[in-house]
Order: sequence, then C-alpha cells, then structure tokens
Amino acid sequence: MQILAQILFILILLFSVGFFARNVKKIIRNIKLGRPITRTDQPKKRWAYMAKVALGQSKMVVRPVAGIMHIFVYIGFILINIEVLEIIIDGITGSHRSFAPFLGSFYSFLIGFFEILAFLVLLGVIVFWFRRNVIKLKRFWAREMEGWPKNDGNYILYIEMILMIAILVMNATDHQLQLLGHPGYAHESGVVGAFPISDLIKPIFEGMSASTLVIVERAAWWFHIIGILFFLNYLYYSKHLHIFLAFPNTYFAKLEPLGEFNNLEAVTKEVELMMDPNADPFAAPEEGDEEEPEKFGASDVMDLNQVQLLNAYTCTECGRCTSVCPANRTGKLLSPRKIMMDTRDRLEEVGKIIDKKGKFEDDGKQLLDDYILREELWACTTCNACVEACPVGIDPMSIIMEMRRYLVMEESGAPQELNGMMSNIENNSAPWPYNQQDRLNWVEEN
Repeated sequence: MQILAQILFILILLFSVGFFARNVKKIIRNIKLGRPITRTDQPKKRWAYMAKVALGQSKMVVRPVAGIMHIFVYIGFILINIEVLEIIIDGITGSHRSFAPFLGSFYSFLIGFFEILAFLVLLGVIVFWFRRNVIKLKRFWAREMEGWPKNDGNYILYIEMILMIAILVMNATDHQLQLLGHPGYAHESGVVGAFPISDLIKPIFEGMSASTLVIVERAAWWFHIIGILFFLNYLYYSKHLHIFLAFPNTYFAKLEPLGEFNNLEAVTKEVELMMDPNADPFAAPEEGDEEEPEKFGASDVMDLNQVQLLNAYTCTECGRCTSVCPANRTGKLLSPRKIMMDTRDRLEEVGKIIDKKGKFEDDGKQLLDDYILREELWACTTCNACVEACPVGIDPMSIIMEMRRYLVMEESGAPQELNGMMSNIENNSAPWPYNQQDRLNWVEEN
C-alpha cells in the first residue's frame, strides 16, 4: 500500500511540474513576441531596486494595513513552502518528517515558527477577504474587475485559507499520533516538532481512535501537497503570476526619471538631417544605421517591447494605479489597471492562435479599439502617478504613450485641439495661431 502511495505521489508530482514548465514556456514565448529591448545597464542599481521593491515590499507598506498583511502572507507563504520540500521527500521515499533526524532541536523550532507564520497568513487572507467582500473597497469593484478577475481574487484567498488550515490539521493529528506512539509516527527522540498553533485545535481530535487520526492526518497531508501543486499550476491563469514575475519585472524596470520620454531613433535622425545645412537628404544610409521602423508606435501587442509585455503578465490587479489616477478619479474612462489587463488578455489571445495554428495569423483584431479605446488613451495626463504607485514596478503609461504615438504618427488621429497645436508649431514655430511677424504686436498696442 505504501509503495502504491509513493508511485501515485511521484506521478502527480511529475505531471504537475511538467504542466507548470509547459505554461512557463508559453509565457516566455508570448513575451518574446514583443520588440527586443536592452535593460541590462547599471546592474547594481537594478539588483538594489529588485531587492527593495520585490523582495523588501517597500511600495506595499505605503498603505500600512494592506502592506503589513501582505508581508505576513508573502513571507509566510514562501517560508512555509520550505516544509513542502520535506513533504515532497517524504512522499517520494515513504518516510515521515525526514528532516527531523538531521536538524535535531532546530527542527522543533522550525515547525513552531512555520505554524506561527501559517496563522499570520491565515489572518492576512481573512483581512483581505473582508476588505474585498464586506467593506467592498472601491478599487476591487471597478468595471474591469467584473466576472473572472473578481472571482479569481477570491479563489486565491480561499485556496490559501484551505492550505493553511490543512497544515494545522496535519500537525495537530500528527502530534496526537506521536503522543500515542503510533507506528510510523513515533520517533526515538520522543515528540518531534513544536506545535504552538495546532495544539489549540488538537482537543478536537483527542477522542478519535488511532486509525481515524491516521486517516485525517493522511487526508490533510495529501490535501496540502496536492493543493500546493494545484496552486502552482493555477498561477498561469491567475493574477498571482506576480509571485514569480515581480522579481524580473523590477529588475528590468525603467531606471530613467519617470518623466523622461524615449525618442524614436529614426525620427531623431530625420530631424537632425533637416537641421543640418550640409546634409544630403538623398544620401544612402550608412552601414550600421538602423532601418526606419515598419510602424511608429503600437496598435497591437507585437508592437510593444518585451518589458511592457512582461509588465502585463506581472500585473497584480490591485488597482493602486487606478486609485491614484487623476483622470479616473474625475470620472474619465481611463483605468491604468485595465490597460495592463487588456494587454495581457490580447497577448493571451495571440498566444492561443499560435498554439492552434503554429504561428500567428491575423484574426482581424488588435489591442487598439478592440480592447483599449482611444478615449482611454487620450484621457491620460502623463503624470506618472500610476507608475509611482505600482508595488511591482509596472509602467502602464509607456503603453499608453506608444499607442498615442501610433495614432499621431500613423493615423494622424490626435484630437482636433492637438492637431491644431501641432500645425501651428509646424507653420508658426509656436502653439498659437499667430504669424511670427506678428508676435510683438502686443508691445505696440501697449
């Protein structure tokens, strides 16, 4: 019976890891659909920023309640998964608490520490559920959060609650079986592990027979490890991909000042050519010069760069960006969170076409208009509040600006007010509709 359990466990483990690896390959492939971009400069600054923001959660604690609870969940969930390594070894070898003989008394300290963390994770998750479903914070109930995004947030909370409860039930029944000296649970050194939290629920199981306790303990053990493996593979379909992607996303974040816009090299060279009186406009391009881009700006996900697509997959849907957006707060259609969610949804749609046909074939859709409306793009004030607020370094504004660039440079689709201003700059070298010769008329009038 034990051999069969080990074989079953190994098969489930291999399938789960293989399925996860397949989905990781899909994410990498989809991100690589974007334009290449070099973000490997200043590695010390990048490592420091990643340590500060992704590991240190520095932007989360700006909002203390959510920040502290998130730190409980984040640290607890990561460290508790050290115990998962032991569970995996036990599942493969058929042993019980295989780390105990090697760690001695330190093992008991670890188990007690993990139990406290499990309780803090459970507390944090309950607080998050209460804020989301009872208090109903506005940023969790926006129009882009209807349907799957709202349900996904709750599913994650329920999964984490169940996983933490399973750990405590497993430990409580395990402790009871150790006290009874049941075969397979007894250790030469006596009771292994300190159980400060599960001891509080141990009285529930004290009247049970040893055989019943074994069933409950094994059920909790299997439930916990299968739940972990299920959660691992659920991440691909969930906003919680940021558990993994927050680290590369912050490493490849923009280090330049937030208000600094990038220039298109082809346009810069054209302007320099026009301003150089000695330049030959008909000269052939020199070797090594970049060719003129096929498209200015972005109308679909393939026109965005790879970091922007990584941003889309990393989005936590927390809504901090939207909650500080001045356009959104004044009733405009723009929501920076929706920009990222729409980008990810379109990228996933493109990926499914590639999965089905082996390559991308035009499906008659694009990110512009089919997902993101022009009204949303032109509502942006470019204040960078969304970028500053994001706890994992996402830059929604860069996508907005690339799509605006496409509208202006490819479709001449700017609002009438902007078109008038740009025409005046072209003709009068100023935004106002006055001839250069008339600029000083106001002096004579006064």
